[in-house]
Amino acid sequence: MTVMPESELSQEVLAWRDPEMPSVKGTETPKDPNKGYIALLGWSVNAIKAAQNFDRRYIVIAPEWATDFCTANNIPFIPWDFIRLNDRSMEIATRLKEEGVDVAIPLFEETVEWSGAINSVLMDSPRMYGQSILFRDKALMKRRAQLGGIRVGIFEEAHEKDDIIRFMKRVNQTLLKLDGDPDDPIHVKAFDKAGCLGHRMIRTLEEIDLIPDEEYPLLMESHLSGWEFAVEAWIHDGKIQFLNISEYVTLGYSVFVPATKELESWRHAITKQIELLIKTFDIKFGLIHPEYFVTADGEMYFGEVAYRPPGFKAFELIEMAYGFNAYQASMLVFDPKSTKEEVAAFFPKEVEGAKGYAGCFGVYPRRRVVSKLEMPKETIEHPYFVSHELHEPTEETVPDRSAFGTHWGLVFF
Repeated sequence: MTVMPESELSQEVLAWRDPEMPSVKGTETPKDPNKGYIALLGWSVNAIKAAQNFDRRYIVIAPEWATDFCTANNIPFIPWDFIRLNDRSMEIATRLKEEGVDVAIPLFEETVEWSGAINSVLMDSPRMYGQSILFRDKALMKRRAQLGGIRVGIFEEAHEKDDIIRFMKRVNQTLLKLDGDPDDPIHVKAFDKAGCLGHRMIRTLEEIDLIPDEEYPLLMESHLSGWEFAVEAWIHDGKIQFLNISEYVTLGYSVFVPATKELESWRHAITKQIELLIKTFDIKFGLIHPEYFVTADGEMYFGEVAYRPPGFKAFELIEMAYGFNAYQASMLVFDPKSTKEEVAAFFPKEVEGAKGYAGCFGVYPRRRVVSKLEMPKETIEHPYFVSHELHEPTEETVPDRSAFGTHWGLVFF
């Protein structure tokens, strides 16, 4: 790729230049025309750097606001509004097919459906769009899992407050709760949002009144008390090529890899569950990120599955622990031109191939006013401390969070 000279860029655009970007330094890995041409759907600087250090051609499809950054850093780019659905929506698939792109890879939740639609055109496989809907709609996802014989909790859809009241009462009646007994909690989740966004645990009927009308419809689920964990599984030709178990110290607050010996002792059973999931959802390739519960009696319950990179920088944690780039791993298994031999040679041995443990903690300020960022000396001088992504507050009031919400930043160890 030709590096754009500074003299041809305006100062406004030049301000976005990253001197460490391989495409700017002139160190980008040469691209092999015999391997796949990949479209990255969404925005991730780490994914772009991974693509530049990989031997596949790539192009970034992201919102208009990424234009100046891509121009300044010599990144092949097509602007696209993923929020807007209209009669031009087919245009991006047609354009990528004419460009010679082989596959589209979703980088975040809101592009999963787009990748299914685009890949159904690129690969002439209409079923891929329908499959992507299953990965986006949590109610359909749970029904498909049930049809495949996968164990799930009780779930229903809620379109209004009264639906949640009825569901909570029925669940507790089923659990043979008597008058005066504390209710068993239920969970409500957005149909199509990532991670903890829109996720609430409801312990009392009064808490249902706190849910804004605009959050409906919702998925309602019974509470599963158990050990929750996540999996990152790279799949090629319908087979698991690498399976990482991510352990939560506290769900929604922390992740580390590899998992502890106690959770890794479940690897064989977890692998069997993932193989059943692959069969049930008819997954031939790509990266899946499912979540499960293991109960005290050893039963495994399916939570949900995503067809995109996990949150909490789990890809970056995997690279810290194992040494391979997880974004490149996804490009490899998505690429229809990858060979079995190339895929097998890419991945290390699970657990045994790890150089150590890597983890991060999300920071959620509990105070309403925060005036400054101050990292404790005991933290930054600790031998396990790596880095943090916290920023000085631009205003003193901490923003309100809906449900579990989003963390303020991550601290890596």
